[in-house]
Amino acid sequence: MAREPWVDQDVCISCGLCTDNVPEVFRFADNGKAECYDPTGASEEEIQSDAIDVCPVSCIHWR
Repeated sequence: MAREPWVDQDVCISCGLCTDNVPEVFRFADNGKAECYDPTGASEEEIQSDAIDVCPVSCIHWR
């Protein structure tokens, strides 16, 4: 089973790094916080390096 990225919206500060870097996977939800809308939109490597590793508050995790 493949891993899926998940955004802890209670921690997200809406900086936009994940939505800018990997827009195929992340977008802003109606509440203004980032969300993962297509976990298969990019490779695990791209999600890790361009979203998870650069998140300033470490709110994106694998599940």
